[in-house]
Amino acid sequence: MRSRTGRQVIASNKRARHDYEILRTYEAGLVLRGTEVKSLRAGRASLVDAFAQEVDGELLLYGLHIAEYAYGTWTNHTPRRTRKLLLHRSEIDRILAKIREPGLALVPLSLYFDNGWAKVEIGLARGRRSFDKRQVLAERDANREIAREMGRRLKGVPRSR
Repeated sequence: MRSRTGRQVIASNKRARHDYEILRTYEAGLVLRGTEVKSLRAGRASLVDAFAQEVDGELLLYGLHIAEYAYGTWTNHTPRRTRKLLLHRSEIDRILAKIREPGLALVPLSLYFDNGWAKVEIGLARGRRSFDKRQVLAERDANREIAREMGRRLKGVPRSR
């Protein structure tokens, strides 16, 4: 049996990058059960409404939905159970010091396999207000239009207006 190498994305949280300003990202392992891993390999997971919190000096992931394994028996897992995040103690201490600042949260950004190990990318995030979101979208559109115009000028194509 061949071992899988590289990074295979299972699920990503696109909404998080829209709703939050990501200040720093961390890679964490997950404590999983056997049927959860099989379900993840089938690509059946959702990060919608998931978040991480500190409980007794540990980081726990709430709201991550991993669908029940289709061929599982009575040993199947609960889809939305709380899962422990695996990080070095020094990283946990650094994250906890920053989380205690008002307005900061831990949000999962993506769930993936890295060389066969299930990992989650979590981001230290600050919430955006609606006018911030509009401003970011306007900046993105303006940058996209600038890049298009630069591409046209480099190719020597006249403007089509």
